[in-house]
Amino acid sequence: MTRRAGSADLPLHGGRVPAWLGERMTRLGTLIAEAIVHHEGRDAFLARLAHPFWFQSFGAVMGMDWHSSGITTSVIGALKRGLNPRAQELGLRVCGGRGGHSRQTPAELAAAGEAAGFDGTALARASRLVAKVDSAAVQDGFDLYLHGFVVADDGKWCVVQQGMNGASRTARRYHWLSDGLASFVDSPHAAIEGRRQGDIVNLADARAAGSRAAQLTLLADLGPDKLAREAAALETELVRPERSRGAHPQDSAPLLPHLTLPAHHDVRRGDVILRRLHGTLAAAADAGPSEFPELLLVPGVGARTVRSLAMVAEVIHGAPCRFADPARFSLAHGGKDRHPFPVPTKVYDKTIGILKAAVTQAKLGNDEKIGAIRRLDEQARRLERYVSGPSFDALMAEERARSHDYGGRSVFGWEPPEADAAAG
Repeated sequence: MTRRAGSADLPLHGGRVPAWLGERMTRLGTLIAEAIVHHEGRDAFLARLAHPFWFQSFGAVMGMDWHSSGITTSVIGALKRGLNPRAQELGLRVCGGRGGHSRQTPAELAAAGEAAGFDGTALARASRLVAKVDSAAVQDGFDLYLHGFVVADDGKWCVVQQGMNGASRTARRYHWLSDGLASFVDSPHAAIEGRRQGDIVNLADARAAGSRAAQLTLLADLGPDKLAREAAALETELVRPERSRGAHPQDSAPLLPHLTLPAHHDVRRGDVILRRLHGTLAAAADAGPSEFPELLLVPGVGARTVRSLAMVAEVIHGAPCRFADPARFSLAHGGKDRHPFPVPTKVYDKTIGILKAAVTQAKLGNDEKIGAIRRLDEQARRLERYVSGPSFDALMAEERARSHDYGGRSVFGWEPPEADAAAG
């Protein structure tokens, strides 16, 4: 049986991912996926996608808005563009997407099954059931608008889908994982993300088995017309306080990690676990290129690029507990809306170049370069236990001051030199 892994609040954000960032997200996201598959296999990558904290951190390290609902659309889109052309090599395919693309999922799964040799028709049925459960069986006020189905060549899969609540301007993301799935209507979710807001009708909960059976019995005994009349009558009945009952302890939902993503767009000190950030900074500055010569293959690599590599390495190798503060991963490559700072395109491109060289060599049997990235992550974890570093505000001020030098870019354009910015 799958388990719920947690929940999170996602503010709804509009806008589009610019082409210059979307192309980089595709390249970096695919390389991260490839590195995980190389080290741990496809099952591990599917399991990570089903983890809501990791998924948010994955999007943040790729330069998307760190807390918004847009991460879901952009990550699924980037993976679809990057993984599908290499499906025969990596054994992973992404079907569906946002809006009209979601309705193409059954046909895409059938085609994928034909190419890879799994039962695409059965998975198409699974896709429809997953959508039905989260739109009808879980009545939480969110209307589904995105459905992404990631499937491996052995038929194992992960679904990430998202709904929106226009009134509250929030989104809810639902994660499913096929591994261990015994029933579509008996606590099937790997995780549900979203704001807790009032009563939720969840007929997919294991505790709702009696309710599901009773509804089928009622429908058979009364018929749909009489059942509708009875339901209308019940809606007008006032329930007296003495008739209400409190939940029994055994009916209480288990305590789960809950990630609250705030409405503020900027990244603040409280959004980041500072000791972990200081560990990354120390590894990049004190134990970066000088102790990891394998990372010096790209000219101009310095502590700033190694800092981004360390965060990418954590996304590849980190345990679930490492992703409690997804905002921290936005400090690798910034954000398209200048939060926490403009995307440093020069650093981003060097990160991609180093990771691509490491993955390419690893496929040829040489793990030296990709091993160096893994050791960089390990070093950052060791250092975070005792090192200190600059304040969060000082770090952000330095990053913005050097944004032009790093090739800073956002939806507002290229960042000017600091002097020009001050004059403007």
